[in-house]
Amino acid sequence: MISRRRFTTGVVIALTPLGATASAQEYKAQPAAKVYRIGLLGGSSPTSPEASHVWAGFFQGLRQLGYVEGQNIVIEGRYYGDSIERLPALAAELVRLPVDVIVAGAAPAPEEAKRATSTIPIVMANHFDPVGSGLVTSLARPGANVTGLSMVTPELRVKQLQLLKEAVPRLMNVAVLSNPTIPSHARDVRELEVAAPSLKVRLEVAEARAPNEFPEAFARMTRKRAGALLILTGSMFFAHRARLAELSAKNHLPSVYLLREYAEAGGLMAYGPSVPDMFGRAATYVDRILKGAKPADLPVEQPTKFELVINLKTAKALGLTIPQTLLLRADQVIQ
Repeated sequence: MISRRRFTTGVVIALTPLGATASAQEYKAQPAAKVYRIGLLGGSSPTSPEASHVWAGFFQGLRQLGYVEGQNIVIEGRYYGDSIERLPALAAELVRLPVDVIVAGAAPAPEEAKRATSTIPIVMANHFDPVGSGLVTSLARPGANVTGLSMVTPELRVKQLQLLKEAVPRLMNVAVLSNPTIPSHARDVRELEVAAPSLKVRLEVAEARAPNEFPEAFARMTRKRAGALLILTGSMFFAHRARLAELSAKNHLPSVYLLREYAEAGGLMAYGPSVPDMFGRAATYVDRILKGAKPADLPVEQPTKFELVINLKTAKALGLTIPQTLLLRADQVIQ
């Protein structure tokens, strides 16, 4: 959160020039500046270690646009952590306040926000499938009270599978870790299943709805003799990315992820957009909405810049030699 500054008010006696054009009475009569209430809804709070840098992009974007907490905005945050069953009640709290706009993190926060209100504008910061999930009618014309940013572009998951195959040339079986509570994961799995034969790999899908299901999911991967792992992204997986990297290493599974934060936490590699940048862009949507724009008229943005991050330390621990052609294409190599 943006820190709040406390000011001590003193008594100051000033002499007003005779030529002053405004009296004290006229000054007092001027209307106070509008203070907007912005609701934040997601899995992790801006003060949490796993998401502080992500929300920082949003707050920086607000500051650049002239919004300062305690002056012209008030932040109301609601975060469900590992208790996703709390999400409906948290969304309802923001609606009851009420807030002027809701900024929702990854699925299923935007969906729950939309179920809670059809009138308060909702800005998605990093959704995976806004059209398929029914949040918007189309990317160009959202059509209701939801707009923002879509994280995944067509064939992005297929590109990740290609990179994994390139890193592990003799790869035959690939495990996919999915969360069945996230609707877009089913679509991602379908795309990967279509692409798998051309890459000469077989897919084995393992599911985890909560962190306590991770051990069984990895046990399934081992039983199916998976040689590598592709982890789909959601707020719960993101919050526990270090644990997932640890389990991948323990089970000797080279892994690929969507976000660089997973590779920084010990995963083998990541390919996808920058989440802090997307949250920064979400601030521009908030600004336009507070100035009168309607979400229905603001097209949903898709990422145009992607980054490849490779953790060479993890590769060495796995006994894996990353091809030089792949290392040269990386935006960052973690030693």
